[in-house]
Amino acid sequence: MEEEIDLRQYWEILRKRWIIVVVLPLIAALTSGIISYFIIKPVYQASTTLIVGKKASEEGQAAVQMLDNNVLLANQQLAKTYAAIAQSRTVEQSVIDDLDLSLTVSELDKLITINPVKTTEILEIQVLNTDPQLATAIANTMASEFSKAVIEIKKVDSVSIVDTAVVPDEPVKPNKKLNILIAFAVGLMVSVGLVILLEYLDNTIKTSDDVESVLGIPVLGVIPTYEAGKRV
Repeated sequence: MEEEIDLRQYWEILRKRWIIVVVLPLIAALTSGIISYFIIKPVYQASTTLIVGKKASEEGQAAVQMLDNNVLLANQQLAKTYAAIAQSRTVEQSVIDDLDLSLTVSELDKLITINPVKTTEILEIQVLNTDPQLATAIANTMASEFSKAVIEIKKVDSVSIVDTAVVPDEPVKPNKKLNILIAFAVGLMVSVGLVILLEYLDNTIKTSDDVESVLGIPVLGVIPTYEAGKRV
């Protein structure tokens, strides 16, 4: 019963200052929407995948290697090595030179992510950029320059491009709807906390219930509002 009374009291607190509870989340959501749609530049992601592994010189050896788990595990370890080569300064500088980019190696490096796909011999090259065309060009050029570097450094001819990068249609961030939803939820929590804080700081007596709560005695009577000069 006491818990039910407490819940009713909280409901009354929120109802009394309902404007804050409603307006603050709406302002937060509206602000987030404006920022997400009109201020933050959309970022696009282009990706290409490559498979790494030593090619067999003969068809018979190829069939054996397909069943050889040791070769597969070795190639998976090589994938990590190749990931480091792909994101090396040499490869990235070659990409800059090929595309005539006005970027430094460190700036280009921040746009690129190399992911060895688990339990496979596949590498995924991801490029983020506000220009979808440029992101695609960088990803495909990275794949090409990486293949050249691996052939030269590791003396293998086994780098094959599985999927070339295509121009993305939709940006990967910002997630506008999610940002608005998060802003609304945060605004709602802040507004509820603010209302409760205001009620806690308000020590004025407004109702007979407040009198009973403060003095600990029952209210026997209430004097009604009376305007001077008015006859009843």
